[in-house]
Amino acid sequence: MDPAVLREDMVDGLEHGMDVAESVALAMRTVPRHEFVEDAPYQNRASKFEGSTVLSPANVARLLTALSAEPDEDVLIVGAGVGYTAALVAEIVGDTHVHAVDIDRRLVYAARSNLQSVGSAAVLVDCRDGADGLSEYAPFDRILVEAAAIEPPKRLVSQLEPDGRLVFPMGGPKQTLVSVDAAGEVVEKHGPVAFDPLLVEGEQRSGPVRNRTVREDAEFSESGYFAPSGWEQEWIDWDERLSGRQRRYER
Repeated sequence: MDPAVLREDMVDGLEHGMDVAESVALAMRTVPRHEFVEDAPYQNRASKFEGSTVLSPANVARLLTALSAEPDEDVLIVGAGVGYTAALVAEIVGDTHVHAVDIDRRLVYAARSNLQSVGSAAVLVDCRDGADGLSEYAPFDRILVEAAAIEPPKRLVSQLEPDGRLVFPMGGPKQTLVSVDAAGEVVEKHGPVAFDPLLVEGEQRSGPVRNRTVREDAEFSESGYFAPSGWEQEWIDWDERLSGRQRRYER
């Protein structure tokens, strides 16, 4: 079936079941999700890529509706993932106004490639610890965090415009999607959510394993138990070798 028709059906279903901002719905009808997600891209379900969760269309719509970004506003997305959310925001505010960071370098490469495939190569995607934000391009009108934290990350709050908003899932096991102002105060709640926690350096799949035993066991396994040469390579039957040498001497 035509992907454009599937996109229309997807957004129609979302609008029937929840409140979706008009600008967000239009962006979702425009951006081809199949360029970012291969497995059933227009079904309303989450998926996995490189060990990271790719949000369902409904969750993306909730986040962006809460973000309430306007054209020409500068937006930072923490958790670039496969780049779909960044592409939607770029459709709303303009490519050059969107910045995205991810702690996993493999996801950064994937997001860059996907964004280029849909004509949004001007979106800046960098490999950073999300909690540190992107101070070189601050301040931002809107910051969206696609991962949960117990409290508003202070460095992200400090990178907001005076009238800016930070949207993120706040809490541990029980989370609430909230909007936070430049003073770090919760100004609006958008209902319960369930997101993976915000990672710190060393926790990403592409980073080194912190546990030394686990790390060295993996390295040992990859290198192989037997050395390429030496006595470890095989059990040497000295009786057989000596008898063979003796036969050569007897010739």
